[in-house]
Amino acid sequence: MKPKDSGRRSFLKNSAALAGLAVGAVRTASGQSAPSENSSERPKDLHAYGERSRYETSARLGSMGLYDPAPEGYHRDFGYRTPIQDSVGYITPASVHFMIAHGYEPPDIDPAEHHLLIHGLVEKPLIFSMSDLKRFPSVTRAHFVECNANGAPAGPTGKYRIAPEATAQDTHGYTSCSLWTGVPLSTILKHVGVKAEAKWIIGEGSENGKHTKSIPIEKAMDDALIAYGQNGEALRPQQGYPIRLLVPGWEGINNVKWLRKIKLVEEPYMGMWESTKYPSLRPDGLSRWFQFQMGPRTVITRPSGGQKLDGPGFYEISGLAWSGGGAVRSIEVSTDNGKTWREAEIQSPVYPKAHVRFGFGWEWNGEETILQSRCTDELGERQPSVVELAKFWKVEPDFFIKTGTIPGHFNAIQPWKINSDGSVQNAISF
Repeated sequence: MKPKDSGRRSFLKNSAALAGLAVGAVRTASGQSAPSENSSERPKDLHAYGERSRYETSARLGSMGLYDPAPEGYHRDFGYRTPIQDSVGYITPASVHFMIAHGYEPPDIDPAEHHLLIHGLVEKPLIFSMSDLKRFPSVTRAHFVECNANGAPAGPTGKYRIAPEATAQDTHGYTSCSLWTGVPLSTILKHVGVKAEAKWIIGEGSENGKHTKSIPIEKAMDDALIAYGQNGEALRPQQGYPIRLLVPGWEGINNVKWLRKIKLVEEPYMGMWESTKYPSLRPDGLSRWFQFQMGPRTVITRPSGGQKLDGPGFYEISGLAWSGGGAVRSIEVSTDNGKTWREAEIQSPVYPKAHVRFGFGWEWNGEETILQSRCTDELGERQPSVVELAKFWKVEPDFFIKTGTIPGHFNAIQPWKINSDGSVQNAISF
């Protein structure tokens, strides 16, 4: 046994009192709201908590998609997209990390009053305070989070149509990558004792909609986290403060924010979102209820839609790649609309289930052309073209447009057209 493992086992074995009291002896995790903060009481001194330069204006785009009231022509965008085209490196600042809350504003939760209930098919149902959770050994890992709708055929943010003016923020703004800090969920589950008949966990949030999600026990015991930190500080309210589930490489809907309950059960609950909103319609009229792992994907962020080249000459083509199947192993770039492909340079570090930055030196001759990128992950899976993806799902390429649905995740190659005047536009076609 490794010394590190021995220490962890000893910690768990001798921490019976760590979680405090069993269920029934402590108030339930209600996610009670603290009084609203008075903005005037926040420090104005920029040295106390820094702000970016006033010359930097990149921001999220979107809307919360509130349901009531619903005005005429109402479009439910359900969230805000990351300005991925302005990103540098591979980590997304927490302030512009994409946000989806299914139309509900983030709850204002006092961490001193917040608790996490673990119950159901466990040996010791327990309620954990934030202090309890932070006494367990923690880990910090880089992982992306991605909505299942990311990369889907779309025009400007909030409009379901293909449009040449679409930017990378419009097409790929529903993914972000952070350094997450928290307790492995497996550590907590081992502490409470998982019964043999437990096959799924049900996570529940504290927002008004009380989002719930069913997750197989195998994933819960693998690499899932109960995260309380992001990029070196506490989670932001939009990202689940004070705690959230972090389920690496899987659809964003699994990453339950404002986490207050985890129940272990024999079967999935088939809650509203996972049974009616997130299943993918198949050509035979049936639906795929559960879609978990996100496929390999890249997006060129410079140059990309809405940007403009100054004129012929040297440019670095730069972008991001990621895969729910593990680490990205290779990235290729085409500067001639897919006729030829050449290896791009992968910038370190390369972590599993995390964004990685790539670069490719290119001499533009001033002529119209189309740029593309694709990657292959450690499982050997390569990012497909629209035609290849349609073939995989056994549909015609225009199925995505005609039906307005996708049989599975849409991780097709994203092309950008470089016009002779240097302007860049969305060039995806079906």
